[in-house]
Amino acid sequence: MPDKHLFEYAVLRVVPRVEREEFLNVGVVLYCRDQGFLQCRYLLREARLRAFAGDAVDLGELTARLHAFDKICRGRKEGGPIGQLGLAERFRWLTATRSTIVQTSAVHPGLCHDAAETLDRLHAQLVE
Repeated sequence: MPDKHLFEYAVLRVVPRVEREEFLNVGVVLYCRDQGFLQCRYLLREARLRAFAGDAVDLGELTARLHAFDKICRGRKEGGPIGQLGLAERFRWLTATRSTIVQTSAVHPGLCHDAAETLDRLHAQLVE
C-alpha cells in the first residue's frame, strides 16, 4: 500500500453580509507538500446563491475573486506577486483570515494517498 501524505485544506465560503456571519460553501483549497500539490475547486450555483443572498452579491465580482484563488494556486506570473511564492506560502496567504465576501474556513489536516482524488472527494462532500 502506498504511503499516506499529510494534507491541509480549507473550505471556500461566500459571505454576502459579513456582519451576519452567514455563509455558503462554494469550494475547497487543498495543499499537500509531499505531492507538490496546491489546487482549489469551486462551484457557483447562481440559483442557490440568489436564494441565499438575494441581490447582495455581484456574481461577476464573486467569480473574479474565486478565479483569483485558482490563479494563485496555479502560481506563475498570472497569479500576481502572491503566485510567485512557494506552495506553502501561497496556501497560507489564501487561507489567512479576512473580512471579505470570499473567506475560508479554519485549516483542517488529514492523510491521503492522492491529493487530487482527496480534493475531488472533499469538494463532493462539502460543496456539491
